[in-house]
Parts: sequence; structure tokens; C-alpha cells
Amino acid sequence: MRAVALLRGVNVGGVRFAMADLRAALEAAGSTDVRTVLASGNVLLTAAEDEPQRIADGVSAVIRERFGFDVAVIVVGLPVVRAAVDGYPFARTDDRHAYVVFAGDDRALADLGDAAAGLDPAEEQVARGDGVLYWDVPKGRTLDSPFGKRFGRWQKSGVVTTRNVNTLDKIVAAG
Repeated sequence: MRAVALLRGVNVGGVRFAMADLRAALEAAGSTDVRTVLASGNVLLTAAEDEPQRIADGVSAVIRERFGFDVAVIVVGLPVVRAAVDGYPFARTDDRHAYVVFAGDDRALADLGDAAAGLDPAEEQVARGDGVLYWDVPKGRTLDSPFGKRFGRWQKSGVVTTRNVNTLDKIVAAG
């Protein structure tokens, strides 16, 4: 399976390691065609396994064993990322963040989707996609917007993460 591992909270705070070292560790553990995109925890890899949660567990284990960190990892297939980029429903402008929310837990995605009801569309917008949520929010408001606060509670659990569509464009191009 050509997979995208989205690592949560890497190279921020005290959780720091080189992406080249991660690539080598994943290759030593059996993944092939491993590529990292940016230094913020985006990894493309080909795994013999085709179950995203098992791939995520394997990537987490490699990071724990090699670097000593417990890192939340959400894995999706590269076609899911490509479809998320192609399906982004909001205008992409310089003054707003264009995010895609990925979840390793369907309950989190459902709860966050429900939280979208009643948002002020002039402030932020959320739309459901196929296994993702799309989120449009003004720059500087990610953490304190109504949806951002709800998202933050789930994010602390490690079962959700976001990526900016610009980052996802780079992941697809590297794929």
C-alpha cells in the first residue's frame, strides 16, 4: 500500500528528530520508497501491510524504539490525500488557512462534523468530505475559533490531525 503517515507534534516542542533519520529507520523496519515531506512529520511509504491502523502502529513503534518518543500517527492511503486535495470545497486565499482534518477514529470525525453546525460562515467553514473534514479559518484564528477549540480537545487525544492543503499538494507531488 502506498501510504501517507501523518505524525502529530513532530519537530515542535521537545519532540525533535531528523526526517532523514526517520526515513532510514522506517526502511530498516521494512518499508520501501520512503520519502519525507517538510520537517513536520509527513511520510510517504510503501508498506506490505494494507491496513492503515497497523501501518500507523508500526510507524509509532519505530519512532518509540529509535527516537524514544510516543508520537500519534494517522495513516491514510495516498489516493485519500489526492482526493482530499481535489475535493477541497472552499476558496484558497492568502488570508485564510485551508485545512483538511484526518482522523484515526470515526467518532472524532463525526463529533467534529456535528460541531460544524451553527458556525458563522463569515468566520470559519467546515464541510464533510469522504473520510475527512475540510476546514477554512482566518490565519491567526486556528486555536481560538469555535471549531478550533473543539478540534483542540480531540487533537490532544492523538486521534486527529490537520494538514494545510498546500502541504498536501507537496505530499501528492512527492507521491
